[in-house]
Amino acid sequence: QVQLVESGGGLVQPGGSLRLSCAASGNIFSIYVMGWYRQAPGKQRDLVAGITSSGSANYADSVKGRFTISRDNAKNTVYLQMNSLKPEDTAVYYCNAHLAGLGPSRGYWGQGTQVTVSS
Repeated sequence: QVQLVESGGGLVQPGGSLRLSCAASGNIFSIYVMGWYRQAPGKQRDLVAGITSSGSANYADSVKGRFTISRDNAKNTVYLQMNSLKPEDTAVYYCNAHLAGLGPSRGYWGQGTQVTVSS
């Protein structure tokens, strides 16, 4: 069984910073792509940033220059450094990992962590 556990969410003022972490555990042979998605109330879940096992990253236009995704392959962990946060960044942030475990490779989701940007 595979689990993704997120941490690091919370309440921050506009212009502030937060760092999210997501650790994958369980029967994992290889993690291909890890990423962060977010979902605001009444909206769909959208990709924020993704990173391959070799470190190639991509970002949503709305976060380019403010957010940085990184990963530690030895720890099966992905991070999202969020700077210059705006109220519109408020959402539940979900970690996703496409990986090979005991069965065929597929995507797994974390439980989500709330990020609230407000003064």
